[in-house]
Amino acid sequence: MALKAVVGLSVYSTSQSQLGASDLSFKSYGVSCNRVRDSERICRWVICNSFSGLYVNRATGSVEDENSSKQTAELQRLIDQTSKNVPRRLHQDLGSLQRPLSATDLSASSNDGSKVRISYKGAPGAYSEYAAFKTSPNCETVPCDEFEDAFKAVELCFADKVVLPIETSFAGSTNCTYDLLLRHKLHIVGEVQLACDFCLLARPGVGAEQLKRVLSHPLALAHSDVFLSKLGITRESVDDTAGAAQFLASSNLWDSGVVASARAADIYGLNILAKGIQDDSNNLTRFLVLARDPIIPRADRPFKTSIVFTLEGPGILFKALAVFALRDINLIKIEIRPERKHPLRVVDDSNNGSAKYFDSLFYIDFEASMAEPRAQSALGQLQELATFLRVLGCYPMDTML
Repeated sequence: MALKAVVGLSVYSTSQSQLGASDLSFKSYGVSCNRVRDSERICRWVICNSFSGLYVNRATGSVEDENSSKQTAELQRLIDQTSKNVPRRLHQDLGSLQRPLSATDLSASSNDGSKVRISYKGAPGAYSEYAAFKTSPNCETVPCDEFEDAFKAVELCFADKVVLPIETSFAGSTNCTYDLLLRHKLHIVGEVQLACDFCLLARPGVGAEQLKRVLSHPLALAHSDVFLSKLGITRESVDDTAGAAQFLASSNLWDSGVVASARAADIYGLNILAKGIQDDSNNLTRFLVLARDPIIPRADRPFKTSIVFTLEGPGILFKALAVFALRDINLIKIEIRPERKHPLRVVDDSNNGSAKYFDSLFYIDFEASMAEPRAQSALGQLQELATFLRVLGCYPMDTML
């Protein structure tokens, strides 16, 4: 049986105009790992040098030799089928405002390369759009109906990057974001920390005493609990803060208000009845920035690396975390999500009957760049313990508010 050495290859290439001389001469490393181990197949990643603006991630392992032309034809067939089978959703716009993209739009559009385009979930004026402007002030934003659509906008080259919330200081992690990180093949290339300033908005001429209900995203309503409780009005949850403002502006509701951003008030012609109504003035939301290609890791500024892996066996989690502690690598965050392909496991025990538990995915953020030997060494040892390991991204830390 003939064997091939390479089973996966991802390349990041950038022109000299995009990199300075220091970038081209800088010796950096990268890892992109999708590893599954069972009784028939063992795959391992190797760390490759990046040089002359070329960034290579390679996975090696044993596979049966196949005809490359057949693989190419099959890949093209899958791409064509994916484009045709994109689900269709519609979204009503307000006047001449930019309409949020649905999956239908994504299958027929492409980026002309004129400026950086960043997709996000929500309508214009959403806090995610604000985060997009913070990461790229001169960007063109691309509103989308759903998180899935925002990811596909980048995968189908309609947008260059996607911005999405990953956690808040008030409510913790955004679970659906973690699930999408694993489902899609985009790379984390940055993060944005944003202090969200919530405002109470209403139609022109309407005062706070006239309001009987307020609409907004559930988290925005929860963030503003003390202020809204004093008003004694009914709260109704909607999918998006800016979407609530858009709905109010296009409706004939004179007894309703919304909790949204000051920019949403400007966009939709609403009045700001109160600013800074959030319970915690230090409320922060962290957003991730993802792109089709990874960035070159560096060691001249604080970097963060995000990974996901699975484990199996008694005491294995302790051993997995020890690979970082032994190298003085600080773990910033650990998130555990159930593995949906194997949601529940039953283990027989002769003494206590049977035990049931979830197989879990472990998401970890740690303070180290993949350009550092200690990070490469830690992942090399973790690979020997994990049944699945993937590097989601190595990116600069956002230290500015």
